[in-house]
Amino acid sequence: MKYSYNWLKEYVPKLPGPEKLAEGLTMRSLEVEEIKKDGNDHILDIDVLSNRVHDCASHVGIAREAAAAMGIDFKFSLLQPKEDNKQKTGDFIKIEVKNGEDCPRYTARVATDLKVGPSPQWLKNKLIACGLRPINNIVDIMNYVMLEVGQPLHAFDREKLAGGKIIVRRAKKGERIITLDNEEYSLDNNVLVIADSEKPIAIAGIKGGITPEVSNNTKTIIIESATFNPTLIRKASRGIGLRTDASARFEGDLDPNLAEEAINRAASLVQKIAKGKIIGGVVDVYPKKAFPKRIKLDLIYLTRLLGCEIKVNETKKILKRLGFTILDHKDSVLEVEIPTRRRDISIPEDLIEEIGRIYGYENISAELPQACLISPKRNERFFWGNMVKDIFKELGFSESYNYSFINLGDIDAYGLQKDQLLEVLNPISLDYQYLRPNLIINLLKNVRDNFKNFKGMKIFELDKIYIGPSDKMIEKIMLTGIIAEEKEIFDNGFYEAKGVIDSFLNKIGISDILYNPYHTDSANNKEEIWNIQKCAEIKIGRDKIGFLGKVSPNILKKLKIKGVVVIFDIDFEKIIDIALEEHEYQPISRFPSAVRDLALLVPRGVLVEEALNKINVAGGSLVRDVDLFDMYEGEAISQGKKNLAFHIIYQAEDRTLESSEIDRLHRGIIKVLEENAGWQVRA
Repeated sequence: MKYSYNWLKEYVPKLPGPEKLAEGLTMRSLEVEEIKKDGNDHILDIDVLSNRVHDCASHVGIAREAAAAMGIDFKFSLLQPKEDNKQKTGDFIKIEVKNGEDCPRYTARVATDLKVGPSPQWLKNKLIACGLRPINNIVDIMNYVMLEVGQPLHAFDREKLAGGKIIVRRAKKGERIITLDNEEYSLDNNVLVIADSEKPIAIAGIKGGITPEVSNNTKTIIIESATFNPTLIRKASRGIGLRTDASARFEGDLDPNLAEEAINRAASLVQKIAKGKIIGGVVDVYPKKAFPKRIKLDLIYLTRLLGCEIKVNETKKILKRLGFTILDHKDSVLEVEIPTRRRDISIPEDLIEEIGRIYGYENISAELPQACLISPKRNERFFWGNMVKDIFKELGFSESYNYSFINLGDIDAYGLQKDQLLEVLNPISLDYQYLRPNLIINLLKNVRDNFKNFKGMKIFELDKIYIGPSDKMIEKIMLTGIIAEEKEIFDNGFYEAKGVIDSFLNKIGISDILYNPYHTDSANNKEEIWNIQKCAEIKIGRDKIGFLGKVSPNILKKLKIKGVVVIFDIDFEKIIDIALEEHEYQPISRFPSAVRDLALLVPRGVLVEEALNKINVAGGSLVRDVDLFDMYEGEAISQGKKNLAFHIIYQAEDRTLESSEIDRLHRGIIKVLEENAGWQVRA
């Protein structure tokens, strides 16, 4: 906004030069972007931020701010017109405000017997300096007062108002108005208008209409000074594509009490310049009056927040320079009254900021903060979640991130029940209509999409799922992983996934891991996802924590996935309750190990876990580890049988095992295995 330096000096006689003024304002409050010399004057282009438009979008406001920032005197007195009390303003005009929220205050005065003509040169010069074009003395006075005190005003020709009435209302859809610049605008219910008894005569807070325009023949005017809802003015201005000096100020949330001060000043100038007669009284529609706020300022808190101690007398002087009134001072608390023009001051911190900027931030020395830092309580979910992600990254998995939604197609494909799902009331699309009951559905979509470019993948996701209807919804975190290969023969995928789970659980300090056969009645809808022949429950002791298994061929067919997919689905919240960050140290044996292979022919229904348990029990402490490295079911062996091949690692912690001792142990293991009906160790 543009401001005349000479005009500012009328209110602050001791104002320093333009450059010093610009430096002082920039350091304390407002940034002066440019200074231009204009004859014997200087024009300052000042960037007034939106939170200070209500009190700084005027010469009086900037002068007051400059005086406060530089500690010099500010002088300004409001003019009062001499009224002709033989008549009343209410006899000339009736005001009706339809909605007090749209228009908190509307004031009107009447001036008669006017001599409309050119403005005096001093008035023209001030308008031109600030970028406005002089029109006639009445219009120029309205603009002058706006530039002086920040309150936009408007004048209507009384004789051109239908019905002698002004109505402040929302526009009707399809209403049109031609403004003073001869532009036509189509209005709707989002636009506030000033209307007479027949039609709109102005777009409230933005632009006057051409119908009641003041001309050289005008003898009686209605002076309008009002306050409008800033949000409504901003939306209307953008909606119709018209921004003016008036709308820029109304958008800043003007002080309703400024309306009366401005209309009296305008009336005084009309009386002085246009020789008008000011009719007695003001029509004032002001249902909810704005009163000064009172804020209690704790001086101890002031010192703590600013980081320096400002003397009490200095604090009081700064507050008075800003135009605030100190009502009371008890102990270390000041009670401060805030003038209504400072709409941005509402809490003690606002006052402290004002004191700090006027005192000068450059006067506050930089000091390191002194505080006792207390470590926050560890978030177990966050801690273990990060650890789990790191472990799976080391195991060769990539993390997947999916949306938390599924669609109707997913419900049908997996045989889910709608009444057991939580439906989104306002989904952004039909693909995001329900909250996901598991992570598997979207991970399988990832597999389908990635198979276009890759022949195999290992992915996992750690995130929330939502089970049950809204009144009984359960939200929990699951850990789900997939190992997928395009090859049709991928029998070891199940055991690879089992090995991943064993490794993962061991890394977080969990042992006693069991894999039990899966029963179709143990979990709702699992039979739609899992291949029953290759599926197991994962248990820690007696507590079930999840599932491991191959995906049902039916699901793979529906998703058009050609290959084998193995999934593990683990309840993350259960495992973090028993996970251990610390591990017992087990030294590496200094003595060599020996490896013997063993091929075992068993019925197809026998679980690998059963064979592993028997080997470990028979071998005792000298069996260091047992690895399944092959499993075969085919034409080369008897029907109904399968072949399991193991690496058995023998090692002692206190000695080197002799060959004869290893042979004896190995024969003992074979004997124990063959005691089972249908089990045969192959040479």
